[in-house]
Amino acid sequence: MYRNRVPYYLGQSRNGTFSAFKNGLIIILGATLVAVSLQLFLVKNYVIDGGIVGLSILLSHVFHVDVGALILLLNLPFLAAGFFFLGGRFLVLSLFASSVLAGETYILAPFEEVTNHPLLIIILGGLLLGTGVGLIIRFGACLDGTEVLAIIFSERLPFTIGQCILIMNTLLFGSSVFLFGLTEAAYSLATFLVAYKTIDTILMKT
Repeated sequence: MYRNRVPYYLGQSRNGTFSAFKNGLIIILGATLVAVSLQLFLVKNYVIDGGIVGLSILLSHVFHVDVGALILLLNLPFLAAGFFFLGGRFLVLSLFASSVLAGETYILAPFEEVTNHPLLIIILGGLLLGTGVGLIIRFGACLDGTEVLAIIFSERLPFTIGQCILIMNTLLFGSSVFLFGLTEAAYSLATFLVAYKTIDTILMKT
């Protein structure tokens, strides 16, 4: 499911027809959808995503810190590494996306979750999250530093991008079992699959 990401990271970082205004608007829309998914569906229901987003949700419950601020903070070293591999444009757009997300999750934090129904959380939360992340990737940025790390590792190790991400997320979802319980971990895995299927569907569109 990760094979469609790389052309967008590499293509947008080298594309000479870059439009800062257009990319910025779409990235704001994508970050808004992600913020709505996190604060109104996932975080308060103890459902996590994979990668940095999921790790940030876990840590936000442990340390009572805003999830958006954690995403921005934890992404910084990965984005710095991505600068050397994917270019300055990727770094600027990704920092912009993470900053917008941090601000919007802070704004939405006081609001109650939209629903507690597991099926609605999985489907609506996953679709909103996947659509938002897919738009951000399609327009040359990234919210999840682990994907950058996986791209770099896959170039140097005998693993595909998907295998690298799978290893990272296996550890993450395993940790959520001990923190939130087996049921919530199962919901998290289902939401993760919906979100990333949505991402790849968006990236496959021309």
